[in-house]
Amino acid sequence: MIYPRYPGYKDSGVEWLGEIPEGWTIQKLKYIASIKFSNVDKHTKKEEIPVSLCNYVDVYYNDFINNDLELMKATATKAEIDKFALKKGDILITKDSESWDDIAVPAYVNTDFEGVLCGYHLAQIRPNIKVACGKYIFRAFCSSVMNDQFKVEATGVTRYGLGKYWLDNALFLLPPKDEQTAIASFLDRETERIDSLIAKKQRQIDLLQEKRSALISHAVTKGLDPNVRMKDSGIEWLGEIPEHWDIYRAKVLFKEINDRSTTGEEELLSVSHITGVTKRSEKNVNMFMAESLEGYKKCEPGDLVINTMWAWMGAMGIAFEPGIVSPSYNVYRPRTSDIDPGFYDYMFRTGRFIAEVICQSKGVWSSRLRLYPEAFFEIRLPYPPPQEQREILKSIIKETGEYSLLQQKIEKSIEKLREYRSALISAAVTGKIDVREETA
Repeated sequence: MIYPRYPGYKDSGVEWLGEIPEGWTIQKLKYIASIKFSNVDKHTKKEEIPVSLCNYVDVYYNDFINNDLELMKATATKAEIDKFALKKGDILITKDSESWDDIAVPAYVNTDFEGVLCGYHLAQIRPNIKVACGKYIFRAFCSSVMNDQFKVEATGVTRYGLGKYWLDNALFLLPPKDEQTAIASFLDRETERIDSLIAKKQRQIDLLQEKRSALISHAVTKGLDPNVRMKDSGIEWLGEIPEHWDIYRAKVLFKEINDRSTTGEEELLSVSHITGVTKRSEKNVNMFMAESLEGYKKCEPGDLVINTMWAWMGAMGIAFEPGIVSPSYNVYRPRTSDIDPGFYDYMFRTGRFIAEVICQSKGVWSSRLRLYPEAFFEIRLPYPPPQEQREILKSIIKETGEYSLLQQKIEKSIEKLREYRSALISAAVTGKIDVREETA
């Protein structure tokens, strides 16, 4: 939809703002809101009062802070409660982050709370209701045009922070109060509509991924021929398998390899439950890197690599290029060339196999489960004839490729909707479009 512009504009005097509607003013944030940096930490002390904390992740992942959020339990002093208790109409923003583009991410407090405080790493902004509408200020923070001023002023090397001076003196466009309310109402309606469309498309992606997983799981445990004679495998996670397939313990098909790098100069590989074994250099990760990679385990194409600590989540897969992996991982090499790496890569990452990994892992609780070599070697694996392994792999690649193309199209449409959403917010709060009649 094309929205009209305002009848008249004037020069704002600020280069990055350009022209603004007549009747709008530019104000520093400190003149239209109170701003407090929270120092309420995540702790529980007997002498303090029980509270709930709205923390960084609550703000980062939610546009609105509502009663349905599960907030962290903690304690605080009476002075902290008096100073940082949340109130409907407050805006909370991230003031510290590992990435500069995560600075000043906002959330709007949409309801009154009892005993909920603004947590550490956040700034609490309370608009002066005589001149500013909280929902409008929240939407201004959402605007890339307005928000970029905070990213520019954030300082740091490995962690970025926004100083209070820069937040106090940040510039905000201020229409008349009733106009702020109209803009906020318009954006509430339109963003809800866009978010609903995005949610529907995301459900389509979820359904495609479920179908993809089911297709792979069926292919690597049942084969491709729907008319083939089946037999009971005697193994819970496998169930029935084609009668002509064999079953072997993993130790019959794989052997452990402990070949160490002497230079640490080989390609570093990462093991993920999402992408399997891939180059670390191609992933956007901020994890700690060792000074030297000497002593890391070497792996060759076709080797199975298991992240021992996260195997219960599915962090394993076949390496398709040479490289090195963490010395805490386990590397297994096929004992015969009749094992097709691609077939087993798909099989090892099915939900069925991961459930068996969990059963065979050891640990006090789920997050501490470890899959050790002696346990892996006892897992029984299906073994189709080599030619059939290749045929199954070829079929999986073809079928999942079609699913991937569909998913990419949906993801592109979601990206366009998000871009439109962002542009609409910026246009409304900077006066590039006039939406007053949209809420009349």
